[in-house]
Amino acid sequence: MKAIVYTQNALPIDDPASLHEMDLPKPSPGPRDLLVAIKAIAVNPVDTKVRHRAPVTEPRILGWDAVGTVEATGSEVTLFKQGDEVFYAGSIARPGSYAEYSLVDERIAGPKPRSIDAAQAAALPLTTLTAYELLFDRLGVAEGGGEGQVLLVIGAGGGVGSILVQLARKLTRLTVVGTASRKETIDWVTELGAHHVIDHGKPFADQLKAIGIDTVDIVASLTHTDDYFAQLPDLIKAQGRFGIIDDPASLDVTKLKSKAISLHWESMFTRSVYGTDDIQRQHDILARASALIDDGTLKTTMGEHFGRINAANLRKAHKKIESHTARGKIVLEGF
Repeated sequence: MKAIVYTQNALPIDDPASLHEMDLPKPSPGPRDLLVAIKAIAVNPVDTKVRHRAPVTEPRILGWDAVGTVEATGSEVTLFKQGDEVFYAGSIARPGSYAEYSLVDERIAGPKPRSIDAAQAAALPLTTLTAYELLFDRLGVAEGGGEGQVLLVIGAGGGVGSILVQLARKLTRLTVVGTASRKETIDWVTELGAHHVIDHGKPFADQLKAIGIDTVDIVASLTHTDDYFAQLPDLIKAQGRFGIIDDPASLDVTKLKSKAISLHWESMFTRSVYGTDDIQRQHDILARASALIDDGTLKTTMGEHFGRINAANLRKAHKKIESHTARGKIVLEGF
């Protein structure tokens, strides 16, 4: 099968060797696996981080967001059958989706939304799982709850933020404040449903006071947490909640103690990598998200379509993500 791989980490993305095409054997499904013929993929910041940080001794296929058709199933599969269309984010511990075929455990795959095409659907799995788990599983917000409380989403215009804003606005009663710094992302976050948008390039406190908010109940920090953290202990209410998904070099969490602010770290790959008892919750979340897309509650966060799935286009996508100027999700479609 055709696959786009890296064989040497930390190469600059302009180097053709940073991502290149190879022919690799078509994989065979294990007992709970689906063998999926890939139709579309999305590129995430984690793809670029792994390419930079993870040395390899053999070709590694990156990419975890995927949409495709089930070509074969393992002996113990019960949730899907051959010919079903699925979408998923996969496991970081397995080969990814920059290939004609991919394996995924059925318990972390969901039925593709019927109302949108493959490229639009590919934008959703990883960020939807991350946002849903962060908001409901980690931060403990109840669906329909949150009335009178304020959620601050730092980095609301990115992939996870684009879903988190929608989930918080449509499925809770939280007042949603997003951060963005460019006109296009401010407009995007507003369109997605944020009640207010502030500029993360400026101090938060004065901007929040200008819209009548002195403190917030919950912060979801999705990017550059170490750049913003110094402001947050003063902004979060006593007994508030602080959730993060990125990888700050260090955080002095003792600053959260006096207010008993709880810290919640979300990693979408935890359930799949560790085979947790509740691993099938990811199937359930994606099935719910698919239904919410089809009934119009949520919409795709596809930002840009970079064309066909090949090494040149994937290098362009990685470069865009590394520039920190992407809005929504970057998708590619077809080989």
